[in-house]
Amino acid sequence: MKKIAALLATVAAVSGLLMTAPAAMAAPTEGKDYTVLKSPQPVPAGKIEVTEFFWYGCPHCYDFEPELEAWVKKQGKDVVFKRVPVAFRDDLLPHTKIFYALEAMGKLDAMHTKVFDAIHKQRKRLLTTDEIADFMAQNGIDKKQWLDTYNSFSVTTNSQRANKIADAYKIDGVPTVVVQGKYETSPSIAGTKPGAIQAMDFLVTGVRDKKL
Repeated sequence: MKKIAALLATVAAVSGLLMTAPAAMAAPTEGKDYTVLKSPQPVPAGKIEVTEFFWYGCPHCYDFEPELEAWVKKQGKDVVFKRVPVAFRDDLLPHTKIFYALEAMGKLDAMHTKVFDAIHKQRKRLLTTDEIADFMAQNGIDKKQWLDTYNSFSVTTNSQRANKIADAYKIDGVPTVVVQGKYETSPSIAGTKPGAIQAMDFLVTGVRDKKL
C-alpha cells in the first residue's frame, strides 16, 4: 500500500507540473510584461541594441544587477548592451559623472559593482567630489588623474547628454531596459526580475527574427 501511495503521489506531482508548465512558459505580452514606446528612438542598423537606464543610488537597480549581468553574458554577438546613468535631480549628477569618468579611464568594468557596493553595502553617499576621489584612491586609482577626468569637459558633456537621452525615452523610473529603441520592460513593469529577464529574451528574439 505504501508503494502504491507513493506512486500516486508521484503521478499527482508530475501532473501538477504539467498543468502549471504552460502558465510558467507563457510568452510575455504587450501591456503586461513590456510596453511599446510611443516615440521610438533611432538605433544603429545591423545590431540589436539593449539599453539599461539606471542610477547608482537606486536599490532596485542594485538588486537587479546580478540577474542583468548574467543575462548580458549569455547574449550573442549581434546584441549590443549599453548603460545610461540617469540623474532625476541635479544633486544626483555626481553619480552619473562617476560612470562616465570610469568609462573614460577604462576602469568601468573593474569599478562598476564596487560603486554599487559602496553606496548600498557600505552606506557611502558618493555625492561630493572629495568623497568620490578618496573612494577611487582607496581602490587604486590615482587621485589627480581621477579628478582631472571627473571634472573634464567630456565627462560633463556626456553626463548632461545622458539625461537628454533619458528624457527622449521618457524614462520616469529605474531600472528600465529598452530593446531596439522601441520596447521597454523592467522588474516593475513585468512584476518580477525573472519576468523582466523573460521579456528581454522575448524582445531580443523577436527583433532578431523580425517578428516585432
